[in-house]
Amino acid sequence: MARTRVIIIGAAGRDFQNFNVLFRNNRDYDVVAFTANQIPYISDRKYPPQLSGPLYPEGIQIYDESKLPELIERLKAQVCILAYSDLPYETVMEKASLVNACGADFWLVAPSKTMIKSTKPIISVCAVRTGAGKSQTSRYIAKYLRSKGLKVSLVRHPMPYGILKDEIVERFRTVRDLDKYKTTIEEREDYEPHIRNGFVVFAGVDYERILRAAEKESDVIIWDGGNNDASFYKPDLSIAVVDPLRAGNEISYYPGETVARMADVILVNKMNSATKEEVQILKKDIDQINPDATVIYADSVVSIADPDQVRRKSALIIEDGPTITHGGMKFGAGTVAAKQYGVRSVVNAKQYAVGEIRKTFERYPRLGKELPAMGYSKKQIKDLESTINRAKCDIVISATPTDLSRILKSKKTIVNVKYELSPRGTGLNQILDRFIKGLK
Repeated sequence: MARTRVIIIGAAGRDFQNFNVLFRNNRDYDVVAFTANQIPYISDRKYPPQLSGPLYPEGIQIYDESKLPELIERLKAQVCILAYSDLPYETVMEKASLVNACGADFWLVAPSKTMIKSTKPIISVCAVRTGAGKSQTSRYIAKYLRSKGLKVSLVRHPMPYGILKDEIVERFRTVRDLDKYKTTIEEREDYEPHIRNGFVVFAGVDYERILRAAEKESDVIIWDGGNNDASFYKPDLSIAVVDPLRAGNEISYYPGETVARMADVILVNKMNSATKEEVQILKKDIDQINPDATVIYADSVVSIADPDQVRRKSALIIEDGPTITHGGMKFGAGTVAAKQYGVRSVVNAKQYAVGEIRKTFERYPRLGKELPAMGYSKKQIKDLESTINRAKCDIVISATPTDLSRILKSKKTIVNVKYELSPRGTGLNQILDRFIKGLK
């Protein structure tokens, strides 16, 4: 029988996982291409033979998603599989309509079909949107489990933006490992806080091999999700973080609603920044889509080591890049800190933006005054540095979780903002205590 010809539509994460689990050794299907979107600098390269397996000895070409109609025709694709996240439903159906109009079927794969079973207990921390607070939730859980005498490792959702064959399995134990693997700013934002807390973080491309490596040195593994994607591993306890500041997104984004529907626990973060109306909308949606979930409420606590550094100063605010770009947040922790600690004024980063950073503002026109910490390439990091140094301000407030002073040279003092999860009540601890008891 002829093999079904497939294009996987992705963004260097879920697409590779779906291929590895479902298609790499499956003779019924022929994956003729990947397409890439959302993240820059990842198209026009190959998924290498070291990862693609014996059915694909030459690897698989990756193309920009804008070429999808042409690819369907030229490669005679019969099926296109959407395999990336943080998409509004309207966008999902636009892609489905495009694919169908070009003569191919459009598939969404159930997350459970690609979940890998572990020999160790798994806690998954996912979310309904980028920037909801997954990593701070993972940090809290990791520290709590460690306080109970457990050895904990974290596996982070993939961000393989470099040379794929060199990133099959990555292990981050020290900050120096961030340099070793030539990580982007986005990767540093997610790995560095865990490393500084004394935990080992695993990442890469082949998540079964990553899991087996993590199992060798862990009592418990935490899946620290990315965007609003589902877990790559079958969880023994699944937690979905929801964001009242984007109330309504939990039932209008893919696959965020799927994640919320599958969760054992729904954690409502940022209660200290949300209005009663926003929380009520969120509670109504949770009751509708997952009435059996245990609901936990938490604050996202923002802090600066020395508030006098920013008080009554003019400031440039740097925010976590994905949160305020494709994550759609109107503001981030930097803006919260500026208000909390009495900043005199906030300068508009857009008027100082150059090169790749200016293009980011053009791509996301709804961005406000905040500067997204974009750094997927040396050129982008250099343009970020130039944008910071051109800004006319007294101080720079950085709410990206990584220490930018290790990456770029700022002519101004950079004050780092920390934000940590503070659960309300003892509900989350009780859930974790029951989980620990079940391990014995």
